Amino acid sequence: MSLPKKMKAARMHEIGGPMRIEELDVPSVRPNDVLVRVRSCGIVPNLGNILKNWTTWFPERPLPPLPAIFGLDPTGEIVEVGSQVHVWKAGDRVYVNPGRYCGGCRACRSGELTSCSHYTFNGYFGFSQNSLAIFRDYPYAGLSEYMTAPQYSLVKLPDNVTFDQGARFGYLGTAYAALRKVDMGVGKTLLINGISGTLGIGAVLYGLAMGATKIYGTARNRALLERVKAIAPSRIEVMSLDDAEAPDIWVMRHTGDGVDVFVDCLGPGALHETFLAGMRSLKRGGAAVNIGAIAGGVPVDLHTMMDLRQSLDGSVWFTAGQGQDMADMSEAGLVDLGIFEQVDFPLEQVNEAISGIENRNGGFSNYVIHP
Repeated sequence: MSLPKKMKAARMHEIGGPMRIEELDVPSVRPNDVLVRVRSCGIVPNLGNILKNWTTWFPERPLPPLPAIFGLDPTGEIVEVGSQVHVWKAGDRVYVNPGRYCGGCRACRSGELTSCSHYTFNGYFGFSQNSLAIFRDYPYAGLSEYMTAPQYSLVKLPDNVTFDQGARFGYLGTAYAALRKVDMGVGKTLLINGISGTLGIGAVLYGLAMGATKIYGTARNRALLERVKAIAPSRIEVMSLDDAEAPDIWVMRHTGDGVDVFVDCLGPGALHETFLAGMRSLKRGGAAVNIGAIAGGVPVDLHTMMDLRQSLDGSVWFTAGQGQDMADMSEAGLVDLGIFEQVDFPLEQVNEAISGIENRNGGFSNYVIHP
């Protein structure tokens, strides 16, 4: 197909400043890259904080050099492939995993891709100063009409997953990778703190698909909690944190001995006690994983964890291979992405989308940009 010479992109020129819609050259592909025509890009709830506060909160974790194109969760179709790309072809519908890695460090060579010394979220932020090299290699992201991407980052979307639904894969994949890390599987029970939020609903969907016999969830909004329970009424139990009963007492009353897996999706402003109640809800040999980034020094009872053979881990993002698992689950009907309400904006309204996402309907809203 004939490609245009120019494209529209949204770029930020100063920290906290608005995105500006600009005309740029369509990028050329390198041998191991593909060129993607972006059709949808997810707007994650934390993007506004990243753009305004990241350099103050985490100066050691750099943003891309300004002016920069952001956009974490792009989907679209491949329009051109590099000379050393043999599996992918023009016309393939893909999700582009923004996780970038160097490919040469010991972690990469061992298959521990998210532990790479250069690991970087393309179109978002980096995890060390090494990320600046990755940003130079991949300056294009989802808030543009076209972007280049390494072939290792691609997830093939089945026909029953729309571009808008695929643009939710980032936060869905965060939950899925966390469940993989703690060996979620058939016959196990699961507790999710923040079950009605963007991360929590992902943990629900993949917990169900991976065979959880029972899922227990806490949040505050009773209406959203009832919507979550309606996803699988016989397998999901929910409680509001505004109830008088403590969450761990509630869990123990239902289970007798606690849950096998605890996933905490609470954000930095959440109360530590809610997290600690989740830890107290684990049975002997249970595993906990944090993906919500609850902030501050949390006083974990290590002696109890040792005695009861419990574990606590952190998990960040997911690999393209895990993303392909997710796509395959949707194709097979194991995960229903139709529960999400699509809230879409044209590229020209990207600033309104970023500021308006705080009004979302819990994790059920899916905010996307159509470049």
